[in-house]
Amino acid sequence: MTILLVMVILPIGSILSEYASLESTAALLPLVGRWFVFWMVGIRLLLAGLNQFFKPGFTSRQIFGIESNDALPFVRELGVANFSTGVVGALSLAAPSFVMPMAIAGTLFYGIAGVRHATDTDRNIKQNVAMISDLFACAVLAGFIVLTLWMRLF
Repeated sequence: MTILLVMVILPIGSILSEYASLESTAALLPLVGRWFVFWMVGIRLLLAGLNQFFKPGFTSRQIFGIESNDALPFVRELGVANFSTGVVGALSLAAPSFVMPMAIAGTLFYGIAGVRHATDTDRNIKQNVAMISDLFACAVLAGFIVLTLWMRLF
C-alpha cells in the first residue's frame, strides 16, 4: 500500500491540489516534476533506506531472495545510499534546482533496478511489485526529463 501511495496517489493528489490553485496550464509540467521527484525519489527512497538500514533482512530475503545473513551489511549500505538520495529528493521541494538532477538520478536508479528485477526469471510477488513500481517511476521521471528538455530547446 505504501508503494501505491508514494508512487501514484500522493504525487497525483499533490499535483491536482496545487494545479487547482494556478491560473495557467503552462505550469503543469514543473508540478509533475516537483511532486513526482518529491514522492518517488524523495519519500520512497528515504523510507526504503530507513527500512533497509534497520530491517535489512526484508530486502535481503524478500526482494533479493538471499537467506544468508552475509548480505545484511551490503543491504545496510544500500539503505544509507537510498536514504541519502531520498533526503536530497525530499529537499527538492524547498530547492527547485534539485528537481532535474534528482529526476535524472531517479530515472537511472529505477530504470536499472527495474531491468535487473525483470531479468530474474523466478520473481515472487514482492519482486514483481518492485519491478513494476521501479519501471513505472523510470518512465514517469524520464518523461518529465524529455518533455522539460524539449520545451527548453524549442
